[in-house]
Amino acid sequence: MRDVIRAATAVAALSLLVGLGRLAPAALEAQDQAAATPAPHANDDCMMCHSDPETTRADGTSLGVDAAKFEASVHGQLGMACVDCHADVATAELPHAEKLARVDCSTCHADASAAFAKSIHFEAREHGKGEAATCVSCHGMHDILPSSDPASRTYALNLPNTCGSCHGNDTLITRTNMQGGNVASQYADSIHGRALKAGLIVAPSCSACHGAHDILASTDPEGKVFRFNQVATCGTCHEGIKHQFDKGRHGQLLAAQDDRAPVCADCHSAHGIQAADTPQWRVDVIRECGTCHVEKLTTYRDTFHGQVTNLGFARVATCADCHGAHAVLPQSDPASPTHPTNRVAMCQQCHAGANENFAQYDPHADLHDRSRNAPLYYTARFMGVLLIGVFTFFGVHTTLWFQRAWREAAASRTPRQTLPAESVLPPPPHAGDEEPKGGER
Repeated sequence: MRDVIRAATAVAALSLLVGLGRLAPAALEAQDQAAATPAPHANDDCMMCHSDPETTRADGTSLGVDAAKFEASVHGQLGMACVDCHADVATAELPHAEKLARVDCSTCHADASAAFAKSIHFEAREHGKGEAATCVSCHGMHDILPSSDPASRTYALNLPNTCGSCHGNDTLITRTNMQGGNVASQYADSIHGRALKAGLIVAPSCSACHGAHDILASTDPEGKVFRFNQVATCGTCHEGIKHQFDKGRHGQLLAAQDDRAPVCADCHSAHGIQAADTPQWRVDVIRECGTCHVEKLTTYRDTFHGQVTNLGFARVATCADCHGAHAVLPQSDPASPTHPTNRVAMCQQCHAGANENFAQYDPHADLHDRSRNAPLYYTARFMGVLLIGVFTFFGVHTTLWFQRAWREAAASRTPRQTLPAESVLPPPPHAGDEEPKGGER
């Protein structure tokens, strides 16, 4: 038995020696290759040229890099080397070629790059629009800072200016036919833009509505600003308003994917959103309601309320005062302000003394609809006939009077015939003269 064990041990030792003998040349070869491969360039090697701001390309653009800014950047803080991004010059002979390979951010930022590859910016570049944003356009190049840093281009308070470098550039907007026009200026004048400018960091900026890397067109069903997704997007901040909207008639239509349903941007606009409690907005939004409810707007404009708001005054009832703003319900719904059981209370919001009779007022009276209000319909018909009759009668009267006056004026201009002197009668005696006596003349 011991002989068998000794034999097996000897065979194993011999096999090990044979294996080591085979591995030794491969290890030596790998060691030789490693020794022959030059070490990657250190940052100091790169900065020998790139620390000089006068180092330029053939077209005159600077190739200088501020070493202090790079060291303070997110990449510098991680201890990354220049050649980690510029891998094609890691071991190249210096000075390297002028034209380098484009830096591939996806080697580290795979998720962000995958999201960007689906975006409208990437799609634009794929279609030859070279001005469309890239990683560098938003994050910078050698001075990239985390988005939590107040000095970062992508910090919430700075993001409108970053996006505005393209979306607020009128020359670029015109040249590329950018949709929406100068949306940066619209946003700056909005309630969101003013809040952010005042330092309210929770105010929505560009990425809050459009996303960061996966920005999609408003026509893309997966986009955050796609028509059927807008309420959910706005609801991330305006959650209470979203709940009201969902309960209303408009929200129900939207849930059914009905294109007729208005969404946030239809009433409030996309970028130029204004405070809803200003008189100007309260008057202007009536026209927005009228883009769908054309007939209702027409009949509203015929009323006292409509006439006053049309003059620019907001101290009378508008659409939202009677129907609500977001939880708009049909009149048949008992929760609707316009339901018969709620109408008096609704009117009393403005008219403290309103009663049942007062609430019978028809805010959308249509003088062309006999079935809705027959007395009004026939009164309007009568007034129409009366008005036509009065104008016709006095029109004929004025015409005839004018003809008579014209004839009289023409007659007065005809010259009179002159009589002979002997045929002229003596003038009558003046008052106070004595009558001639007898036959004295």
